[in-house]
Amino acid sequence: MESYNAVGRRKAAVARVILREGNGKITINKRDINVYFPSSILQFIVRQPLNLLEVAEKYDVLVNLDGGGYKGQAEALRLGIARALVKINPEDKAVLRKHGFMTRDPRAVERKKPGQPKARKRFQFSKR
Repeated sequence: MESYNAVGRRKAAVARVILREGNGKITINKRDINVYFPSSILQFIVRQPLNLLEVAEKYDVLVNLDGGGYKGQAEALRLGIARALVKINPEDKAVLRKHGFMTRDPRAVERKKPGQPKARKRFQFSKR
């Protein structure tokens, strides 16, 4: 049985994905998707690439998720699944790209600058 690996990232979240032939079971950090993501919206985000290609019942997804918040983790997982699907069938890349599942969202937290309380916020200016 062949497995396909891919990595998806978003903000501080990293999803290491293993796609195997199976019956559509998604396991995240040894827990079922319904337990890990109780929100149906986040479950929908994760399943988007599988549903788009109509292969949701063909593959089992094993995931190691780390870092970030739950929304970032869900989007990192979506990218990881899309990349693994492209490894299985490269012709699917155009369809996934058209729906925006192949693009790594580059937005991340801006670093704190010295002499300021945060990245852009300044200390109160006093003229006298």
